[in-house]
Amino acid sequence: MNEKIQIKDIDDSSAVESFKFSDPDITAAGEQRASVDPRQLETLWINTGSLCNLTCENCYIESSPTNDRLVYISLQEVIDLLDEIESEKLGTREIAFTGGEPFLNTDMVHILQACLSRGFDVLVLTNGMKTLLREKDSLEAMHQTYGAGLKLRISLDHYETATHALERGPRSWKPAIKSLQWLSEAGMAFAVAGRTMWNEGEDSMRTGYGELFTREGIKLDATDPEQLILFPEMDESADVPEITTACWGILNKNPADIMCASSRMVVKHKGDEHLSIQACTLLPYDQRFNLGKTLKESWRSVKLNHPHCAKFCVLGGGSCSA
Repeated sequence: MNEKIQIKDIDDSSAVESFKFSDPDITAAGEQRASVDPRQLETLWINTGSLCNLTCENCYIESSPTNDRLVYISLQEVIDLLDEIESEKLGTREIAFTGGEPFLNTDMVHILQACLSRGFDVLVLTNGMKTLLREKDSLEAMHQTYGAGLKLRISLDHYETATHALERGPRSWKPAIKSLQWLSEAGMAFAVAGRTMWNEGEDSMRTGYGELFTREGIKLDATDPEQLILFPEMDESADVPEITTACWGILNKNPADIMCASSRMVVKHKGDEHLSIQACTLLPYDQRFNLGKTLKESWRSVKLNHPHCAKFCVLGGGSCSA
């Protein structure tokens, strides 16, 4: 029973909705699904492990102090990836790390050093709590050697303490602010990541963050989208349209600008002896987006067969890279 779903003639809209994102090639309306061809592996994302010191309300990866579905990646595994980038001449510019909380991985500082020493730009996504602050000396030493080659992005979901705490809990605010103040004082490269889930316009949010940055002595320009990144939300239960091949022209979008044209994410699923290369940072568990065990094997077309593809990447214009 491998026949493709063909439901062009179905009039019941609820039936159409139930088939959305179920076929890799054809949408629920019977149209050709859009896909993204790989261009160049500009950014390699590495998930350091799904364990986190926080349990956020709306974490796309479901990180928590108990979620170990993605186990810690090791220094040697990262070195092997860097070797493959070199041997396959993939032209990768940036190695980016996400979690979980990356600094819970005891290999993290050594991993950063390995990437920086081989000339890669490095980006780390972190919640900025004590796990980060305890590595201040090592990170400042890397900054002295590699300058802006090392960049940290701190998650601060809103510019007001109470609203931020709705997502990350009440104990997350002060350490994050302290980390941002330290990064400012040290002259390190950093940014803030916020969320657009608060029914508030972007201009209002940037104004609010700007006032916070001024008040707390945080040296960031809230009007700069590379210094303050405001991410669209990813609600899998929300009704979003499927992306067809015709959408590129209708939306005036270039598939080359979609994240999976220029990046992949490495994970290690619990129980596996090998790494897996996922198409996207947003889909670490979905086996439909598991493209193989090596970067070379993963370098193939990606079908936009998930609500995140539509809501975050195509319609929301989101990108996890700097």
